[in-house]
Amino acid sequence: MLETAKFFIYNEPIVTEKFLQQSVFWKDGLCFSCGRCSGCCRYDPGFVYLSPRDLQNLQTWASLERAVFIQKYCRWVLQGDGYEYLCLKELPNYDCILWDNGCIAYNYRPFQCSSYPFWDYLLENEQRWNVNARSCSGINRGKWYSAEEIQGFLDTAKQFPVIRRRRTGESGNFTEK
Repeated sequence: MLETAKFFIYNEPIVTEKFLQQSVFWKDGLCFSCGRCSGCCRYDPGFVYLSPRDLQNLQTWASLERAVFIQKYCRWVLQGDGYEYLCLKELPNYDCILWDNGCIAYNYRPFQCSSYPFWDYLLENEQRWNVNARSCSGINRGKWYSAEEIQGFLDTAKQFPVIRRRRTGESGNFTEK
């Protein structure tokens, strides 16, 4: 069974259909209802990765040109794969830059935010899911999501890969991919 699994990172499918049918802990669905506590938006360091669609939506919300929006609200985060990824900034206390008694861009928020907790990382195994449930009271409670709905979140993430750029040469220049 395990040999049918295909695990990827950065917006690639977490499982094959055969693996979904046989092995994933969420094959019978999962429950989640957001309590709007903002715990996932505050207090701890993290990364909100942006896709081109996310960036466009947020630019619309802010009525800013791309370069101005990036300068004001974003940061480039270098990861171990040699790419820098476009992410929302955090405040010194680790609150998301868009948090002010709730998300100030809620209707335009990134897909990563609206698809929480149905992220490939959290769906890799039941232990990781349940560890995350300790800090999110909405996990394992409320609305039931079918395996097909959960897979839909994963598939949508794949359709809108995050913005990244690679360092080109010693000069520190980057090319966006």
